[in-house]
Amino acid sequence: HEFKCCARGCKATIRRFLDKKDARSTSNMRKHVKSCWGPEVLMATDDAKDANKVRLKIVPSILRDGSITVAFERKGKGKVTYPHRQHTRLETKCFQSLMKTGRPEYYIPSRATVLRDMRLVFARTRNCIAKMLEEYDGKVNFTTDAWMAPNHRAFIAFSIHLEHKGELLTMPLDIIEVARVSATYFCT
Repeated sequence: HEFKCCARGCKATIRRFLDKKDARSTSNMRKHVKSCWGPEVLMATDDAKDANKVRLKIVPSILRDGSITVAFERKGKGKVTYPHRQHTRLETKCFQSLMKTGRPEYYIPSRATVLRDMRLVFARTRNCIAKMLEEYDGKVNFTTDAWMAPNHRAFIAFSIHLEHKGELLTMPLDIIEVARVSATYFCT
């Protein structure tokens, strides 16, 4: 027999083999109920008369009345700490699990896929803008702007302004970080 857990996001399947000598043992089910649903639910099911009462009364009330504070209650002891290191492969799996909470069928692409797709979109957009500017017959205005970021790095932005189909169109062309500013000159 196979028993599937009906908790949200839990895909655990508990098997009981009736042709073995421990056919009456339910310890593996009890361990899963304690870890997935909590010890209170396990005690409530122990006090129930039969499986129908558990299935029809206890489980739906737990699913309906589960509060957010209970779901996010800290398990274990000790101070909460936050690591300041890069994510490992296991943490990436945990991130995917967190993002798919309640929606396990969602697809989250890998970093390599996102990077490849972003490069492809950038290349196609750059080609489209270049073609549009080459075919444009009107006047084109270029502007530059420079600023200092809060982390004391200097940037310069290049943008273009033109009229396209009766509307003003402004596009950033490039943003460059200035490598080093050695001196400041003022022209009068």
